[in-house]
Amino acid sequence: MTAVDGTIRRDWTIDGITTLLTLPLLELVGRANAVHRQHHDPNRVQRASLLSIKTGGCPENCAYCPQSAHHSEVDLTRDRLMNPDQVVALAATAQAAGAERFCMGAAWRQVRDGAEFDAVLAMVKGVRALGMEACVTLGMLKPHQAERLAAAGLTAYNHNLDTSPEFYGQIVTTRTYADRLETLAIVRSFGIDLCCGGIIGMGETVRDRAAMLHVLSAMDPHPESVPINALVPVAGTPLADRPPIDPLELVRMVAATRLVLPTSVVRLSAGRSSLNREAQILCLVAGANSLFYGDRLLTTPNADVGTDSELFAALGEPALAGAAS
Repeated sequence: MTAVDGTIRRDWTIDGITTLLTLPLLELVGRANAVHRQHHDPNRVQRASLLSIKTGGCPENCAYCPQSAHHSEVDLTRDRLMNPDQVVALAATAQAAGAERFCMGAAWRQVRDGAEFDAVLAMVKGVRALGMEACVTLGMLKPHQAERLAAAGLTAYNHNLDTSPEFYGQIVTTRTYADRLETLAIVRSFGIDLCCGGIIGMGETVRDRAAMLHVLSAMDPHPESVPINALVPVAGTPLADRPPIDPLELVRMVAATRLVLPTSVVRLSAGRSSLNREAQILCLVAGANSLFYGDRLLTTPNADVGTDSELFAALGEPALAGAAS
């Protein structure tokens, strides 16, 4: 395997990334930390907040997601799209608690023009007016919709690959991998940052994890933001009985992501609530430089603010000012 020196590369192979993921753990984390320090301030951890602005009833059948209308046994209340003023007020609360980035998710298959999309544009403008980064995840987009989001000042669009092209069909069948890549290309064409990552612990192999990173590594430029999620099993979903992953598997995935995508912001996302303080810090050492906080991530639990205050105190940063949305 070619030595890892922090150079931005688009010639990674799946075999090469698989080799990274299976290195001795201390070697892997050491390499990743060295690359992280080349491109990022190792003491800076961006705090982001995530809000579900429209919950439940999604026509997609993603096996991990409690918001899918296909999973009728999930105990989840469906909510209509929130009012923009309410969303901006919650963003201001999150900002007061230390958040620099406010992410908004709507359980849609695709964006439809009309009053609801206009409301989302108002949310984006309101969040940006606070001086915060604004990210949305709304499903598939058409070019004119991406253009309107860009004009509203959107910082980033989240559209995860979830997993490898080969394993994808075992997780989602209502949307193709090509559909996801098309949406990402549309977003990029209007100068919006990409927020694109995936989930581990769904039954995929290590090679599947490598294959997902391989797809991201071939993008030009690399995604600015890469969330790494561990599956949070939810009762009533097809993956409800999946065993929890070993926390060190998440550390490995974070480290490999940092090595393959040296300049991207690697976000420690879903599944963080199952990690103790030391495991989270090891993820930060391995190259994560952002985390979502607040007690929920869309509809699944997250580490509570009190626990996060202790985490940041251990890192030598000020405690959180209060609860985020």
